[in-house]
Amino acid sequence: MMWRNLVGNSGRAWRSRCMSIVRRFEHVSPAPKDPITGVTEAFLADPSPNKINLGVGAYRDDEGRPVVLQCVRDAEAKIAGSEFLESVSAAVNSKMVEESCKLIYGKDSDAVMEGRFAGIQALSGTGACRLFAEFQRRFYPNSHMYFPAPTWSNHHNIWRDAQVSARNFCYYDPQSKDLNFEGLINDIKNAPEGSFFLLHPCAHNPTGVDPTEEEWREISYYLKVKNHFPFFDVAYQGFASGVMDKDARAIHIFLQDGHLVACAQSFAKNMGLYGHRVGCLSFICDDSKQAVAIKSQLQQIARAMYGSPPVHGVLLVSTILGDQAIKALWTEEIKIMADRIQGMRATLRESLEKLGSPLNWEHITSQVGMFCYSGLKAEQIDRLVREFHVYMTSDGRISMAGVTTGNVNYLANAIHEVTNSGYEESQILGESGF
Repeated sequence: MMWRNLVGNSGRAWRSRCMSIVRRFEHVSPAPKDPITGVTEAFLADPSPNKINLGVGAYRDDEGRPVVLQCVRDAEAKIAGSEFLESVSAAVNSKMVEESCKLIYGKDSDAVMEGRFAGIQALSGTGACRLFAEFQRRFYPNSHMYFPAPTWSNHHNIWRDAQVSARNFCYYDPQSKDLNFEGLINDIKNAPEGSFFLLHPCAHNPTGVDPTEEEWREISYYLKVKNHFPFFDVAYQGFASGVMDKDARAIHIFLQDGHLVACAQSFAKNMGLYGHRVGCLSFICDDSKQAVAIKSQLQQIARAMYGSPPVHGVLLVSTILGDQAIKALWTEEIKIMADRIQGMRATLRESLEKLGSPLNWEHITSQVGMFCYSGLKAEQIDRLVREFHVYMTSDGRISMAGVTTGNVNYLANAIHEVTNSGYEESQILGESGF
């Protein structure tokens, strides 16, 4: 009897302890949905045959399908049978970093030719940004990171989780739907000396608004005067103009002006390797000794986060960048993708104008890259979802890769319906409307 009581008491104590452990997590509530993945989830749940997903930031062909580039297929065939060993991984990583630096800084740039670059493979552009944010926290703990307003929403998450103070600088003018250059320069001048500035060198996400070459020169000049550090997030190289070197022109200007810079590169979009998560974080340094020191620190940061990244994706990237014939094919395919997006911009604008829209849609074609910052308001976006099954992020960002010859007229009509009624009401009320 006594033994039974002991067992019973022990069992009750164990159950009580288990319940106590469970209650430890009662204060954990669901995290808010990511604005981009939330759009995709809503799209997938919609049974309508006419639905359109304009939220995803990855390339789609004219049938709305993901694309496996021929250059990737060729690289895949070339690496078939490779032994994915640790020793192979280290060698391939070094090659991938070197080729990535040639791609973004220029193969003939002094920094590359003199070996004044340091870098490591990262888990796509997101991972590269996270590594840099941690580097900034460790070695510049009192600094601020300035983001363009607006910027990719995940930038805020990354630097917040790294516990780095973040601020915004003027970038987009919603009235002109263009660059607020005067505000941008004033914010550079007024920022504390030695601040960090995150810049999109091409195909700005989400606005599609890029500075001109002359404006980039002025930006470089004023950043240099204030001893600010430029950090470039290069997620869409090739998608602005279809020419890789042209899309890196802003970074080349900064190097010519004597800046030390860092770049986060992603090959998720321009090589169609979204599922492989291949990226690179690199620094341009004063000398090779400094490059060795920075690389060692980046390796230590990565070691604590994820150890080492998988090798298959980086083998694909290093093969594409390192093989002259495959790289030439890649640049051709990049141009095809960029041209398709530019063609859809022109067709969407033309379709809206043919419908007799009283609004100015010039910004659709003046903006560049994957995204169009439409200027649509929240209530108009809600109507697009409810009445037309058209999905985009709440800031009105349209992923132009989701626009095809098969849905562009439907999309134009939907946008015309939700903006025209709003325009007519604003005219009655004497407001500016759209």
